[in-house]
Amino acid sequence: MSLKLTVIGGGSSYTPELIEGVILRHDKFPVAELCLMDLEEGREKLQIIHDLAVRMIDKAGLDIKVTQTLDRKEALRGADYVITQFRVGFLDAREKDERIPLKYGVIGQETNGPGGMFKALRTIPVILDIIRDCEELCPNAWIINFTNPAGIITQAVARHSKWNRFIGLCNSPIGIRKNVCLLLNVDFARVKMDFAGLNHMVFGIRTYLDGIDVSEQVIEKLALQNQDPVHYPMANLPYTPEFVRALNVIPGPYLRYYYKYDQMLKKAQADARGGQTRAQVVKQVETELFIKYKDPMLAVKPAELEQRGGAFYSDAACDLLSGLYNDTRDIQVVNTINNGAISSLPDDAVVEISAVITKEGPRPLTMGKLPYQVDGIVRQIKAFELAACDAAVSGDYAKALLAMTINPFVGDETKARAILDEMLLAHKDYLPQFG
Repeated sequence: MSLKLTVIGGGSSYTPELIEGVILRHDKFPVAELCLMDLEEGREKLQIIHDLAVRMIDKAGLDIKVTQTLDRKEALRGADYVITQFRVGFLDAREKDERIPLKYGVIGQETNGPGGMFKALRTIPVILDIIRDCEELCPNAWIINFTNPAGIITQAVARHSKWNRFIGLCNSPIGIRKNVCLLLNVDFARVKMDFAGLNHMVFGIRTYLDGIDVSEQVIEKLALQNQDPVHYPMANLPYTPEFVRALNVIPGPYLRYYYKYDQMLKKAQADARGGQTRAQVVKQVETELFIKYKDPMLAVKPAELEQRGGAFYSDAACDLLSGLYNDTRDIQVVNTINNGAISSLPDDAVVEISAVITKEGPRPLTMGKLPYQVDGIVRQIKAFELAACDAAVSGDYAKALLAMTINPFVGDETKARAILDEMLLAHKDYLPQFG
């Protein structure tokens, strides 16, 4: 079978990571055409990525046709698999997402809080437009979404479209599993984990080593290791040993924005004062990356790409692509419809969960109720996600105000209204639904 893989947002600095994954798995996922699509504003970057992709594939000795286009319909026509990885408003919009809430004493952040909400408001209408194009041009394609906030976007597709071949993906669970392997000092293949929760609100519920449940040992190692931060491999989990033991599940790295909120707010405020918001840092990293990408002698993914935050991106994306294509029935962590897998959440909620990957799509593993110690915050975030989805599609100010208010970062209607009004104005060019 001649496979066409289309990347919407092909000019992204992440794309070489994906290309490397396609090359390494070509024997299992035989891509014949890799089509990179981007906007006119990204024409130069798209050309640079296209040329690097050609060099990488030539170096690997593979027969993969690499095409580029600014025409989305041309890119989607006949695609078997579609990856979405774009940023509406570019990094300038991310900087506004991060800076404006800080004026009100609230963390912005790209995927959590007001920043994540506004990224969803800008992105969801575009994703739904892409869905409509796919219905016409590639009705049997699988769409794999890496665009953040991945969970909210996947929820919007499930809630506001009839497309059922859409999977959200995040690299965090692979990173968590790799760090657990460091704790245990064992090879990656020997460790399996059960994950359940939401995107950027996911928890390692159980851990298995060679098929044996070692969850208690891992929690204790995590607690003890946290007493030695110099050698602490899970550096984004800066909790006391007592808290780790009481939580009794492994939290994802983004949980620090909830469980260490004051500390993270002070850091975000200091970074902003120093001209070092994450958006500004990423802009500099991307500038340096694209200088490297231009080098006609470069034919591999540069190591500096890991600074961009895309570690294990190709593993997550290409393992999923191969799993769908080959009906591997292995277990991977995806964002998909709950269907009863987490009994404490609605069946039609999108969750981030361990699932068996089949050619018909992911089949979530039954996890039962989430542990009480994390169930409440997961329910609150899901309510926020649903409100944000509805606001993004309807352009309803009241629904947007509700979403902003019930987000744990805000929690106050007066503050929510002030942030919402300023951000609606700042992003008005990308929010036509709000009029």
